[in-house]
Amino acid sequence: MNIKKKIILSLFQQHKRNQSKLHELNYLFWECTLRCNLNCIHCGSDCTKEALAPDMPMEDFLKVLDNIAPHIHPNKTMVVITGGEPLMRKDLEKCGEEIYKRGFPWGMVTNGYGLTPNRFKALLNAGLRSITISLDGLNPETHDWFRGKSGSWEKAIDAVARVASTPDLMYDVVTCVNKRNMDDLEAIRDLLISKGVLRWRLFTVFPKGRAKDNPLLQLSKSDFVRLMEFIKQTRKEGIIKASYGCEGFLGEYELEVRDNPFFCHAGIHIGSVLVDGSISACPSLRADFIQGNIYTDDFWTVWNERYQNMRDRSWTKTGKCAACKSYKYCEGNGLHLRDEQTGELLCCHLEMLQN
Repeated sequence: MNIKKKIILSLFQQHKRNQSKLHELNYLFWECTLRCNLNCIHCGSDCTKEALAPDMPMEDFLKVLDNIAPHIHPNKTMVVITGGEPLMRKDLEKCGEEIYKRGFPWGMVTNGYGLTPNRFKALLNAGLRSITISLDGLNPETHDWFRGKSGSWEKAIDAVARVASTPDLMYDVVTCVNKRNMDDLEAIRDLLISKGVLRWRLFTVFPKGRAKDNPLLQLSKSDFVRLMEFIKQTRKEGIIKASYGCEGFLGEYELEVRDNPFFCHAGIHIGSVLVDGSISACPSLRADFIQGNIYTDDFWTVWNERYQNMRDRSWTKTGKCAACKSYKYCEGNGLHLRDEQTGELLCCHLEMLQN
């Protein structure tokens, strides 16, 4: 790593420490349901169409917003509705309206299967400000295999085109890179460009949930380097803004494949309310990372007085991290990549980039 990059990353570490002390709540995720209309082979939540956990009543989440509103500027805190699949809720538009009435901008993460023209129009009328849609293959063969449902590719493509052509809507398309779509990335990029997409986020599967034991979902070291080079080159071309997801310290590729250095914002800028009322950070963090529950705890008190294991990550300097020279920049990688019971690091991106 060159000296200039080391200096930038060192200065950024002070910024991260300052942000941890301030812990301003910029993103609040609401896991509104665990029901889903697809059957994705990588699902970390292991969602099913008829999930055992019931949807959280809208009124219960709105109480959380009313609780935090006096302490923040609502228009500076984005509410992101996730699941499961949010479009499984028939009252999603009403939820959006109520969030918008309280001054919070809101967005959603969706597989696009249920995003019909009428539904999309209704969501926009309810104040929808941002949306993320998943597209995981060049054609039905790869996308439908990944998403576990025939016809899901066509629905996703329609949704992508609809979103990309909507003025003033913040959006991106995300692709989960795996062994079956790795060789199609250039063609997927060209397809997205043809649909008018300007922002494309690529990420890799972390070894949890259904993805843990599926060899088709885990890239080899050489494939991971190829992915970094592909993103780097696409960014240089400047036609579509590609970026790697927020997870993982990337060594030499820092500042080359995304706009900012690696920073796991979980518990620092990101909080979440899970479907059972659990208070966490990134929705991928469960088990030992749960900080409380909205049905027994005051969310704002929890946000300010807990989350110690996310704001001081010195505990992560164990195992392979203990002797790593890059630990001062990485601080143990993304928390969702650690075993929630033992704390062991399950995936090291820097290790993937080394021969």
